[in-house]
Amino acid sequence: MIVFLARRLVTSVPVLIGILFVTFLLGHLIPGDPCRAVLGERATDVVCDAFIARNGLDKPLPEQFVIYVSNIVRGDFGESLRYSRTIMDLLSERLPVTMELGLAAMVFAVTIGIPLGIVSAYKRNSALDVGTMVGANVGVSMPVFWLGLMLAYIFAVLLKDTPFALPPSGRLPAGYQPTPFYEVWSLLQSGASPSNLMVFISRFNILNAILTLNGDLLISALRHLILPAVAVGTIPMAIIARMTRSSVLETLGQDYVRTARSKGLRELAVVINHAVRNAMLPVVTIIGLNFGLLVSGAVLTETIFGLTGVGRTLVDGITARDYPLVQGFTIVIAVAFVLINLVVDIIYGYLDPRIRLS
Repeated sequence: MIVFLARRLVTSVPVLIGILFVTFLLGHLIPGDPCRAVLGERATDVVCDAFIARNGLDKPLPEQFVIYVSNIVRGDFGESLRYSRTIMDLLSERLPVTMELGLAAMVFAVTIGIPLGIVSAYKRNSALDVGTMVGANVGVSMPVFWLGLMLAYIFAVLLKDTPFALPPSGRLPAGYQPTPFYEVWSLLQSGASPSNLMVFISRFNILNAILTLNGDLLISALRHLILPAVAVGTIPMAIIARMTRSSVLETLGQDYVRTARSKGLRELAVVINHAVRNAMLPVVTIIGLNFGLLVSGAVLTETIFGLTGVGRTLVDGITARDYPLVQGFTIVIAVAFVLINLVVDIIYGYLDPRIRLS
């Protein structure tokens, strides 16, 4: 298994380089001037000449690409043309927003989608099965932007001043400034400067609330996360439910399931330990793919609920021809996909021992 994972890591390197090259090339082939996209009416010829020279945009494309790859190897993603901040600062600030939303959405999708799929497969052609699959088809068909607006309207307008009201935007209430974990850590370390990792961790509101034992922050962060997580997690939940049902139906008809039943095992043990475990391989694949898509940024959901995450930042960077920002965020998203695929491979090995033996 270790050799298999090491081989996957090695083969991922050319993939990352290829993604970086294609993104770099496509970004420069997009029509338009980055100077005028960033500066707008202030973009005179003199100012743009200085802007292009300062950011190295006057050099040949191969030289720009080599410089960028060498900077990436040193951990330097460059500086955003639009925000005049380093890409690492922007990633540290906005990646936690998207990761927190993606994790919450996948928890919602998995905890509801898999049980619904199992029950539908076991109760095949029953009213429960038909109702679940109709609901799954409706869930797949609903556009995210429409569902997000409807959820915000129902829980923030119609249910306002009721116990079921939920905030329609933002990560925390306006003006609420919780104590970040890195400040607590700095005090415990006699004023030592916090590392970038500490600052990054502190920007996950739920994790920050747990580490600082702040119950109010935890409740507030969870309440603000419910609507966007449900909005972006509904389609993955429907897909997972349908895939689980199809896969479990296939395994329930296998010989080893009939053998387990003939040995007198309890029906619950037969379904869970024999049918469901062997049916999880395609479901795990779907979960990994959907989580990777969520980490790459839920643009519509972030826009509707006022979240400044990876998706919105990446779209703004493309609009402004911000090449360093687009390249930096793209390589991080590509690395996230590679890591998610590695986790999926590890889960494969746990579910199917034959993969470990190979």
